[in-house]
Amino acid sequence: MPSNAGDKNAPPPLPAPLGVEVADSHTHLDMQSGTVEEGLAKAASVGVTTVVQVGCDLAGSRWAAETAAAHERVHATVALHPNEAPRIVHGDPDGWSRQGARQPGGDAALDEALAEIDRLAALPQVKGVGETGLDFFRTGPEGKDAQERSFRAHIEIAKRHGKTLVIHDRDAHADVLRVLKEEGAPERTVFHCYSGDADMAEICAREGYYMSFAGNVTFKNAQNLRDALAVAPLELVLVETDAPFLTPAPYRGRPNAPYLIPVTVRAMAAVRGTDEDTLAAALGTNTARVFGY
Repeated sequence: MPSNAGDKNAPPPLPAPLGVEVADSHTHLDMQSGTVEEGLAKAASVGVTTVVQVGCDLAGSRWAAETAAAHERVHATVALHPNEAPRIVHGDPDGWSRQGARQPGGDAALDEALAEIDRLAALPQVKGVGETGLDFFRTGPEGKDAQERSFRAHIEIAKRHGKTLVIHDRDAHADVLRVLKEEGAPERTVFHCYSGDADMAEICAREGYYMSFAGNVTFKNAQNLRDALAVAPLELVLVETDAPFLTPAPYRGRPNAPYLIPVTVRAMAAVRGTDEDTLAAALGTNTARVFGY
């Protein structure tokens, strides 16, 4: 047994490689330890050959675009995370923001930030706009207006540039679906870290929304996610890490990274009653289709 096997801060071991290459459809390499090159090499060694690097604020979105430009197998998305919009409006530097000092804030500050996201979204290596959406878990009623205004702006940016919309939806299912209906969803829309139930999965399927499942589909208390995965059309299913978060069981609580995608793929295959090669092939095809690479 490795000496660090009981260390909750130690990276989990390499899983057995997949027989068919897949993509991590949502990761945060800038929040993980080690270099980008090390992370990509480790992932590729187990069959995870492509990653989508997701921006959550201005600095992270710029970094995503720069990293995607430098690495052929990295594709970027850019956005203000739902929890970032209220912080910008209120001039609060905490959370995702990396500015390190209180900013002026206000609607003008949010407009300025959205204009930068718009500029980045035009870049060819940027394949999506997100993660955007609504998060009522961390943001209270006082932040809902800013979140919704930002979400609507991101939808418009995605449609104007022909980019995929990547949605963060936490404790806000009905409102996210409402805004998408009111604004008109882009041609390609992904519910990142899908968190709804089977009924919502059927709504997403009718609308043609992609559902991306993360390591939490393996958690004991996540039967709703497994039920949703079981009914989601195969052609609309993706897999992601959301690393360094949501490490799949049995490594929950330890650092996540793209190389752990095979653990989640195998759990997903078991839920759907299919073999892992068939599922991996569909996941690879779906990710390339939705992000247009």
